[in-house]
Amino acid sequence: MSLEAIRYRRGSLSVLNQLLLPGQLRYEPVATVARAWEAIRAMEVRGAPAIALVGCLSLAVELATQPPEGDVEALEEFVGQRLDFLVTARPTAVNLRHEAQRLRHFTRQQAQSPGTSAHALRESIIQHIEELLEQDRAQNRQLGAHGAGHILQRVPDGPVTLLTHCNTGTLATAGYGTALGIVRALHAQGRLQRVFCTETRPYNQGGRLTAFELLHDRIPVTLIADSAAAAAMRERGVQAVVVGADRVAANGDTANKIGTYQLALAARHHGVPFYVAAPSSSCDLTLPSGSHIPIEERPAAELTHIQGCCLAPQAGIEVWNPAFDVTPHELITGGIVTELGVFDPRELRRAL
Repeated sequence: MSLEAIRYRRGSLSVLNQLLLPGQLRYEPVATVARAWEAIRAMEVRGAPAIALVGCLSLAVELATQPPEGDVEALEEFVGQRLDFLVTARPTAVNLRHEAQRLRHFTRQQAQSPGTSAHALRESIIQHIEELLEQDRAQNRQLGAHGAGHILQRVPDGPVTLLTHCNTGTLATAGYGTALGIVRALHAQGRLQRVFCTETRPYNQGGRLTAFELLHDRIPVTLIADSAAAAAMRERGVQAVVVGADRVAANGDTANKIGTYQLALAARHHGVPFYVAAPSSSCDLTLPSGSHIPIEERPAAELTHIQGCCLAPQAGIEVWNPAFDVTPHELITGGIVTELGVFDPRELRRAL
């Protein structure tokens, strides 16, 4: 059975509840925008591309099953209100905001077409949203091919050993993945030796999700503690670090899961190329640098507990739990990999 983070057909959406993995494989229905907001906020679904898809698809489901009454103007207002609400679910990942902006623009254009009815506008919006699924899969495969080719130029002979952080695969996208898309492309070519994946505290996306989906696809993977990453670079032959991103600023600074910054520092010390894999929809050229990226802070219980088990003093302990950190562009020594190609961080603005 293939893994899917998102299951959709016209009028029906369900998401794999990633809080329950790897112990339980359960899909939760998402019948409304409000339910999608809850699923995104609670991290039942996560990963910047998947967040954008689930948010937009939930709107498509509402439009198909609970269409608002009124004319074209009322429908346009309804869509705008729903999108404004969705983008508040998580602040750091920019993909949902970008897709919301595109959808607003599309809706405005269609609404201004002569003779457009509310029914025709609703159908065109639903179709536009549905096309995002295949677009995401295609972009991921393009990104994976670009990244694999660039890494193989650096490692021309023999299989490659990589290290990755958090989860950037099928479970974070419509399918295939971003950083794990590069892993899959190398594996398909017979050029992957092994992937080291960090546990990714505090929510353990690497241990619960990345290890799970790579084992499912029979890709050689070794799970390590976050604190073992530098040692793995020195002692286990890591030839490249490949991570994802939730937002990339115009100068190439990137926000990704907390712990990415220290991996980049360790990679620089060991002379290991450091790659960031992100679709162009994750690039926010309105922000001049990473210092302008809003960093979400999560509840203390995510750090003090794992699946209900207390790991820290239950009272009196102060907790700082940022969900992301920013990696300065000068530490991204391999490049930023998009569906358009691999770019030096300083070239990103011109390339996009």
